[in-house]
Amino acid sequence: MKKLLLVAIGLLSAVVSAQNCFVAQTAQEIIAQEGDTNLTYAPMSTFKIPLSLIGFDSGILVDEMQPVWSFKEGYVDWRDVWKQDQTPKSWIKESCVWYSQVLTQKLGMPVFQNYVTQFDYGNKDVSGDSGQNNGLSQSWLGSSLRISSAQQCTFLQQMLAGKWPIKPQAYAMTKKILFVEELKNGWILYGKTGTGSLINQDGSKNPDLNHGWFVGWIEKGHQYIVFSNHLEDDKKEDVGAGRRAKADAITRLNAIIDQMDDTGHAGAQKEKAQSVQEESKQQI
Repeated sequence: MKKLLLVAIGLLSAVVSAQNCFVAQTAQEIIAQEGDTNLTYAPMSTFKIPLSLIGFDSGILVDEMQPVWSFKEGYVDWRDVWKQDQTPKSWIKESCVWYSQVLTQKLGMPVFQNYVTQFDYGNKDVSGDSGQNNGLSQSWLGSSLRISSAQQCTFLQQMLAGKWPIKPQAYAMTKKILFVEELKNGWILYGKTGTGSLINQDGSKNPDLNHGWFVGWIEKGHQYIVFSNHLEDDKKEDVGAGRRAKADAITRLNAIIDQMDDTGHAGAQKEKAQSVQEESKQQI
């Protein structure tokens, strides 16, 4: 039986994993934190969040339904649904890899790199695999680009604050296609999953062991809480790591909402949220 630390506000974890990192914060304070928030991993499909901003700001993406791009032989086709026409909305919903790759090819490396640098996203390295010249198609997929949970939250905070001089439509459309569901007490969930293979000591990808992300924010009126949830498997699982990270994050976020004070603000204090109150007796 492994032991899972619980933060003091009483968040319960439903994830089965070897490593878990969860952080939730407002612009003023950390509400909940568990695990090492500075460990870096490939962003995988969570990179679709900055890609959406880039696509809409550059004018390549028009709105949630345009452009429509058709599947072609040679595109990534791991899922049957990817073999269909895709729109920006379906790109996010179905997490279609090839739509991202068509977008980055249309951008070109200089423009692509400039946006990633402007966003200060992770380690900002979109060069791809050494000597492969594949940064436009692979850099965020277990290759050169890496980001930590803390950096995911910083990026989201800056996005919600409208920090970068990009078109207002880019922010608005990205938010629109990232909608996930309504949570309790009027809070709305936005976010994106991501799943990838863990890397072996020799640098190869392990197809049996995955890591998964679910990052985003919850919103109510003018209140925002950004979050990043990341898990790392120690055994082969039937359910994708990103899907499990999402389910676990929703459980945690609902627990945070339950802890809100009567004014609707996050009532947990930073130090208390980061302390360990008890050990989970759930079997992993």
